[in-house]
Amino acid sequence: MAHARQSRIVVQPALAGAAHRQTIHSTMAQYFEVHPDNPQPRLLKQAAALLQRGGVAAVPTDSSYALVCRLDDKDAVDALRRIRQVDERHHLTLLCRDLSELASYARVDNRQYRLLKLGTPGAYTFLLEATKEVPRRVSHPQRKTIGLRVPDHRVLQELLAQHGGPLLATTLIPPGESEPLNDAPAIRARFEKLLAAVVDAGACPAQPTTVIDLVPMDAGGDPVVVRQGGGSLAALGLAG
Repeated sequence: MAHARQSRIVVQPALAGAAHRQTIHSTMAQYFEVHPDNPQPRLLKQAAALLQRGGVAAVPTDSSYALVCRLDDKDAVDALRRIRQVDERHHLTLLCRDLSELASYARVDNRQYRLLKLGTPGAYTFLLEATKEVPRRVSHPQRKTIGLRVPDHRVLQELLAQHGGPLLATTLIPPGESEPLNDAPAIRARFEKLLAAVVDAGACPAQPTTVIDLVPMDAGGDPVVVRQGGGSLAALGLAG
């Protein structure tokens, strides 16, 4: 059974507010090696605690490694954007445990729901109109939309359960590069001073999600395929 590697920094007990966030971000990232099929709850509970305290973590998904943080923590969201060097126009994605949780953060009609049901969990990102549950600072500033997805990855699903809610995410593509990182030790080496945690569950498929814009369906239109990736269009009935 895999165990967490020894970290050079001991995470201190929870502190309040900005002082605690400064403590987290001034340390080296905690490194958690977990089994990809039977992840150790103890390790994921520790990783979730770091996220709950305002940290940014690198985690595996069913497409590639991603940076994640709490949805409702402005400082953490700002830190995530700084690491990726993207601004507020860059679509961030909300990772949800299931379709019922997703529906709390997006406006979904019956047509959209049927399509979502076919694609969750899976390697799809759906663009939908955000509800008031989504802070305005993390939705697209012009369209008021948010990318949402339910990942088909055991480790990430367990982490979401330990966290107790959705996580805001962006693909871990280093600034100035075009391909996501797929090796957890390499992620640790490059970003350990900027992250609170790295969760290592081995290599990911290294294929981006299929991105589908469902907003046109609000006006009776058809969904628009923005990017074809790992999610099958045929499975959604969208193949030509």
